[in-house]
Amino acid sequence: MSDTTPDAELFSQSAFIVQLQTATQPLPVFRQALKNAQDVLKQRFLDGHSAVELVASHAQVIDNLLIHAWQQFIPGENNKLALVAVGGYGRGELHPHSDVDILILLAKDDKKLQAAISLFVTFLWDIGLAVGHSVRTLKECVREAKQDITVATNLQEARLLIGPAELFEEQRRLCGPKKLWPSREFFEAKWQEQVARHQKFNDTAYNLEPNIKEGPGGLRDIQMIGWVAKRHFDANTLHDLVTHQFLTEKEYQALYEGQALLWQIRYGLHVLANRREDRLLFDYQRELARQFGYQDDPRSRAVEKFMKQYYRTVMGLSRLNEMLLQLFQEEILYKKTSETPLPINKRFQSRRGFLEVTHVGIFKKYPFALLEVFLVMTQHPELKGVRANTIRLIREHRHLIDVQFRDDLRCRSLFIEILRQPHGVTHELRRMNRYGVLAAYLPVFANIVGQMQHDLFHVYTVDEHTLIVVRNLRRFTVTAHAQEFPLCSELIQKIPKQELLTIAALFHDIAKGRGGDHSRLGESDAMEFCRHHGLSDYDSKLVGWLVLNHLLMSSTAQRKDINDPEIVHEFATLVGDVNRLNYLYLLTVADVRATSPNVWNSWKDTLLRDLYNSTARAFRRGLESPLRDSETIAATQQAARELLLANNIEATTIDTLWTRFDDEYFLRHSADYIAWQSAAIISNTTQQLPLIQIRQGPRGGGTEIFIYTHDHPNLFAHTTSTLDQLGLTIADAHILTASDGYTLDTYIALDENGKPLQDANRILELQQQLIRRISQPDKDLPKSNRQLPRTLKAFRFATDVQFWADEKHARTAMQVMAFDRPGLLSRVARALLDCGVQLHNAKIATYGERAEDIFYITTENELPLSDDTQLECLRTTIRRYLDED
Repeated sequence: MSDTTPDAELFSQSAFIVQLQTATQPLPVFRQALKNAQDVLKQRFLDGHSAVELVASHAQVIDNLLIHAWQQFIPGENNKLALVAVGGYGRGELHPHSDVDILILLAKDDKKLQAAISLFVTFLWDIGLAVGHSVRTLKECVREAKQDITVATNLQEARLLIGPAELFEEQRRLCGPKKLWPSREFFEAKWQEQVARHQKFNDTAYNLEPNIKEGPGGLRDIQMIGWVAKRHFDANTLHDLVTHQFLTEKEYQALYEGQALLWQIRYGLHVLANRREDRLLFDYQRELARQFGYQDDPRSRAVEKFMKQYYRTVMGLSRLNEMLLQLFQEEILYKKTSETPLPINKRFQSRRGFLEVTHVGIFKKYPFALLEVFLVMTQHPELKGVRANTIRLIREHRHLIDVQFRDDLRCRSLFIEILRQPHGVTHELRRMNRYGVLAAYLPVFANIVGQMQHDLFHVYTVDEHTLIVVRNLRRFTVTAHAQEFPLCSELIQKIPKQELLTIAALFHDIAKGRGGDHSRLGESDAMEFCRHHGLSDYDSKLVGWLVLNHLLMSSTAQRKDINDPEIVHEFATLVGDVNRLNYLYLLTVADVRATSPNVWNSWKDTLLRDLYNSTARAFRRGLESPLRDSETIAATQQAARELLLANNIEATTIDTLWTRFDDEYFLRHSADYIAWQSAAIISNTTQQLPLIQIRQGPRGGGTEIFIYTHDHPNLFAHTTSTLDQLGLTIADAHILTASDGYTLDTYIALDENGKPLQDANRILELQQQLIRRISQPDKDLPKSNRQLPRTLKAFRFATDVQFWADEKHARTAMQVMAFDRPGLLSRVARALLDCGVQLHNAKIATYGERAEDIFYITTENELPLSDDTQLECLRTTIRRYLDED
């Protein structure tokens, strides 16, 4: 029988026995004992007790309850079956809502015991335990363990609760490594299991809502180490690895402390969720940060500090996991393989395809080799990795990377040389980050390791995002991926020094979390780095300019009308020349794509590409002689006219139609757009309205929707609500009214995946729904039926509405900064309608949970808004509509 005795406050053995003896039914007694223990454990956690203590105490309570329950149903001294704890419970670890995994072990199948076993298991559920149980004979244990390594792993952690020890030991012998899954096969299978598990989380621990159990660097990785150690060394604790010289005492302490923190977080998750929960969801992060004692300050929020501690912990655990798996490889897979090392230089050699130092004193004698190791890896792609003993030596000698080290010309030259390599730069910068060398060499980088931004736009920590930007840039150089971003692949071959782009990527967000303007602070850091590393003044200033302006191109493309020649000229003037434009475009695409897998879409691709091409044309023309509006209009009309004439449309028909359109129409739209829309109107010989035309954008940006009909105050509201009802996202909207009262409205729409509509049936449904709704403009607007995603609910904030004058077009600009949600635009449309305001144009921009949309509006008489009452009506109504749910 298991000998586990919890303290009396948790479970009083003597009191429990007395209650059982006096009770008419045992069930209430068990339920009350369980509830009392759960309440005490919860309060202890809230009072600050360690989860290490609590999970053990919880397991002890359950041990006692199970043993007493077993004695209620299973005949006295029965030597034919045993009750065994397996899995995490077998290790003596139980979080508040973890499954209680048990094995009912039989010497052989005995139908006489089935009824008693069934009553026992049912009773456990009636108590309130979440039981994961299996009933197996010895033969069945062997068969199942042989077929499924998960079963073998669970049985490896088995612990006898009650029953014959001989039966239990026989099971351990029959399912042990001498009979099943010898350590070599076991290690290879568990290693592949970990690789597959990590891939589910994109091979990064830096997810916005990480899984603290299954994710990289999580509890499962620690368990993986323990499983292999137990299988190969018969180690009962992780500390036994110190005895076997696989871990140093310091490394074991780091492993233990990391596990303790993850346990504390997991325990808190179970308490908060009141169920089993291993995902560190937004809903819980802020409350856990408060429980852990973090507070907001002017530089960062409490939740960001809490998550930074978490990310740094799992990074440290990932490093240990990598090193130990490498050691296990050498001990288990390669121990009997003797191979002469292949020399690389006098400091490094290759053994079994892994890089190692030629002797243990290399880093002490040649500190610069702490950087050279990564350069060697880039220059020898045949190497599979770095040997575990060398990883350990790197970790033990990181303290040598000090001011003197950073000032050493050899070290500075090595670091720049790594960045200049044609291959392997991303891999080695990631390796440098994992080993802690990158943060040691660049102290400013150390500040952003594990630094999160608590929003939905940036789904990675700053250091992970930075390295993804580098990866994206390097991917542009790979011929096999040239079709993904053809313009980027073309431009990266033209820029004279690709390493400058890599340096700009490393520093573009280096000052996040410090307070102040991170772009300006980052510029200073980047310039200092470049000059310290011997770059020319021109190159240093270029890198500094890129860091300072890394947001310029994306903000211009998403927030301004890039079809306006003045906007393009203004942007070109800020950029200065085509060389800077090339660098900035490449950095911008790589940066936006690295914020989140869901942020980049075909519309952003088109916007940035169009802005690049327009700016490049402005440079070819010369910034000193920008295009006048009249020249732009004439050129656009000529190109559109040629397209229409080619389709056998008469010139007089074209001219008659175009007299109804004002100059803004020809300034805003491309010749292709104008020809498409003009042809649709001219070919509508029946004059049936509304006329709805839908096509895929010729540049792949999105689904283009053209609406031509009689103007009506409800038109924008009905259109946006219809698109919302169909689950579409509006990326852009152009609202124009011809001189005779007809509208020429154009929308760019994307599907749920940020791509143009491809399904012909869905496009037809869209067209039919728009015709039906717009044909009945006086009908009430339908309410949005789209549910708010769970992740968005954690980031709600109050709506802000601001106004300024758009003097060039004699309009008022209104910016709505709001919590993004389904139906946002249709709600704004209702507010415009309620306040008697006319919409002319809209720029739609969404950053994670934050919508920052700009609307260009006038009064019903097409004058700028000057009445404070009307402005206040808009502000109040928009806030009410957007903040009401």
